[in-house]
Amino acid sequence: QVQLVESGGGLVQPGGSLRLSCAASGSIFTINDMGWYRQAPGKERELVAGITWYSSTNYADSVKGRFTISRDNAKNTVYLQMNSLKFEDTAVYYCNAAVVTTARSAYNVWGQGTQVTVSS
Repeated sequence: QVQLVESGGGLVQPGGSLRLSCAASGSIFTINDMGWYRQAPGKERELVAGITWYSSTNYADSVKGRFTISRDNAKNTVYLQMNSLKFEDTAVYYCNAAVVTTARSAYNVWGQGTQVTVSS
């Protein structure tokens, strides 16, 4: 069983920063792509940022220049550094990982979600 545990969410003022962490644990052989998604009230879940095992990254246009995704393969952890936060960044943020287990099965795993609220 593979689990993702997120941390770092909370309340922040506009223009502030937060750093989200997501650590994977369990019978992991390797993790391919990882990503951060978010879902705001009344909106569909959207990809915020993605990163490959080789640290190739991609970002939603709305966060380019403000957010940075990174990973530590030795720790099976992905991070999302969020700077210059805006009201519209308020959402539940979810971590996702494409996991290959030690049994060589492959599937996506989702974190439980962490609330990020940007408010003055």
